[in-house]
Amino acid sequence: MRQAGRYMSVYRKLAEKHPSFREKSETTDLIVEISFQPWEAFRPDGVIIFSDILTPLPAFGVLFDIEEVRGPVIQSLICSEDCLKALHPIDLEKLHFVGDSLKILRQEVGDHTAVLGFVGAPWTIATYIVEGGTTRTYTTVKSMCHTAPNLLRALLSHLTKAISEYIIYQVESGAHCIQIFDSWGGQLPPDMWEQWSKPYITEIVSMVQNKCPKIPLVLYINGNGGLLERMKGTGVDVIGLDWTVDMADGRKRLGNDICVQGIVDPTYLFSPLPAVTEEIQRVVKCAGPCGHFLNLGHGVLVGTPEEAVAHFFEVTKSLKHESSSQNHAMEESKLLV
Repeated sequence: MRQAGRYMSVYRKLAEKHPSFREKSETTDLIVEISFQPWEAFRPDGVIIFSDILTPLPAFGVLFDIEEVRGPVIQSLICSEDCLKALHPIDLEKLHFVGDSLKILRQEVGDHTAVLGFVGAPWTIATYIVEGGTTRTYTTVKSMCHTAPNLLRALLSHLTKAISEYIIYQVESGAHCIQIFDSWGGQLPPDMWEQWSKPYITEIVSMVQNKCPKIPLVLYINGNGGLLERMKGTGVDVIGLDWTVDMADGRKRLGNDICVQGIVDPTYLFSPLPAVTEEIQRVVKCAGPCGHFLNLGHGVLVGTPEEAVAHFFEVTKSLKHESSSQNHAMEESKLLV
């Protein structure tokens, strides 16, 4: 979950020479260098490509920029049927820097770690395209569900196809696993998420699994406490928990037949290290002995001490499930008898 970034001194030093986020995320050499920074420092179990969920937009007709203060700014809003005409099938050649970077990352890490790619879900991408950037209220796109439902459905359908092809492209370029960020899906009431987000994610999962059946897909939503069971119905392999969901509750609600991902609140890394250790141990214990990927919130926060990030990895790598395994073996022996 966003390993690289401004909390790392090596990233800040590089950003002084290359202040533009789009330059850093759309230049192969810089993507590879930044992607490797946390891996070289902490040796996590996966290398996440340095990119953004909005990166593929220009490849299917939506122009945007990322400003230092405002963040993403969409230059070609979709607000009418005529605006839809500007969209076209995704041109993967315009995303060659993503494919090239994944190939290099895969070649460099070999069998030592996984290469992780990601995309934005249709609803989340649509919020930016309709609202013109980030928003706190989502009033325009939410009202469109009622005032222009056909327009919104057409946009979501176009995004579904483009995102599916983009995932397949990342996989064919070397990604071992893909996470789908429906970051703003939690802004919808559960019944509206069922209507305006879930069907499009489900379609993506189906298309990708048909083409790349062995590639695990992860689904993550901010504020997903009211959506866990619904998320499971999309067909993904892993459900990422938001840190407002207790791991024990999440595991109980989802069951043991699906993997879970999560989740330590990123602010814990500003606490004394013993508190970080205790929280990691608690989360792992609640998740159970199998099918759990531990990670840190929605990314490492700016200002997080690097020694705390290092501690997070050191503690996690030291954990064993020996007692759980022994208990499981004892239960199997009793069943056999």
